[in-house]
Amino acid sequence: MKWDLILSNSFYTAISANAIAYILVASGLNVHFGYTGLLNFGQAGFAAIGAYSLSIPISRYDWPWPLAMLLVVVASVILALLLGIPTLRLRADYLAIVTIAVAEIIRLSMNSVRFTWLTGGNDGLQGFTRFMENINPFPDDGITLWAQKVDGYRLWLLVTGWVLVALVSTGIWALMRSPWGRVLKSIREDEDAARSLGKNIFAYKMQSLIIGGFVGALGGMWLVLDKQSSQPQDFSTTFTFFAYTIIILGGVARAKGPVIGTMIFLFVIQFVDITLQQATRTTPTDPTPLLPEWIVDENNFSQVRFIVAGLALAVLVIVRPQGIFGDKREQAFDVR
Repeated sequence: MKWDLILSNSFYTAISANAIAYILVASGLNVHFGYTGLLNFGQAGFAAIGAYSLSIPISRYDWPWPLAMLLVVVASVILALLLGIPTLRLRADYLAIVTIAVAEIIRLSMNSVRFTWLTGGNDGLQGFTRFMENINPFPDDGITLWAQKVDGYRLWLLVTGWVLVALVSTGIWALMRSPWGRVLKSIREDEDAARSLGKNIFAYKMQSLIIGGFVGALGGMWLVLDKQSSQPQDFSTTFTFFAYTIIILGGVARAKGPVIGTMIFLFVIQFVDITLQQATRTTPTDPTPLLPEWIVDENNFSQVRFIVAGLALAVLVIVRPQGIFGDKREQAFDVR
C-alpha cells in the first residue's frame, strides 16, 4: 500500500477546485436550509445554471468573460424568482417538490438532443476556460504538494477559489449576524411569530432564495472551470444530496460548516476509494489481492466509498445530531 500517495491524494481532493465548488454549493444551500428553513432539493439546478450561463456565451458566442459572469448573476436571480414566486407562500414541502423537479428539468434540457446545438448535449461544452488560462500567473508545470502534482491552471483555481470561499463565507457570517439574518433565523424557528411582529415573510424568504441560489451558481461555475467541460450529468440530484450531507456533517447554520464538512466528506470518500483500489488490485507478480473478493472486488469498490460515508454520517447524526460544529440550541436532527 502506497500510503504517501493515498494520503496526499486524499488531502489534495479535500482542498481542490472540485472541493471549492462543493463548498460554494453547500454554502448556498446552508443559507436556504440552515438559516431560513427552506427545503430546497434542487440546488443542483442553480449550479447548472451557473455552469451553463458561463460556458454557453463564451463557447458558443465568444462573449467576454465579465459579461458571461454577469449573466451568471442574472440567471440565478431569475431562477430564484421563478421558483419562489409560486411556492414560498405555500408549505415548505411544495418548495421541495418544485425545486427537485425544476433541477431535473434543467438537467434533462441541457442533455436533450433538441438543444445539442446550444448545450453540447451529453458531450458537453469545452473551450470556455481560456480566459482563466490566459490570466493564470503560475507556470504550467505548477507545484508538487506532498506526492501530488498540481499543474499551474489548477493551482490558479485553488488560489482564486479559496479567496472566493473566504469572501463568501465571511459575507454569509456577517449577514447572519445582522438584523436581517436574525429575521431569517426567526422565520426558520417560528414563521407565525415572525409574521406577527410585522415581518414580510415572503420577501425575506425570496431574498434568502436569491442569495443562496447565486452562491450555488458560483459553485457550479467553479466546478466546470475545474473540469474544463460543462456536462449535464454533473448536476444530477445526487449533487444536491451531497451538499445536504456536507452541511449536516459540518454543522447546519454555521458559516464554516460547509467548508469543514466538504473537506471531511471528500477526504473520506477519496481515502476509502484509493485504499480499496489498491487493496483489490492484482498484478502478474502478486495475483492475490489484500482483501478477499467476497468482501469487495475491483468491480464494486467504487460504491463502497459511499457506503462508508453513509454509515459515518448515520453515526454522526445519532451521536451528534447538530453536526461537528453545529449548535444544538439552534438546529439538530431528531433521530429518536
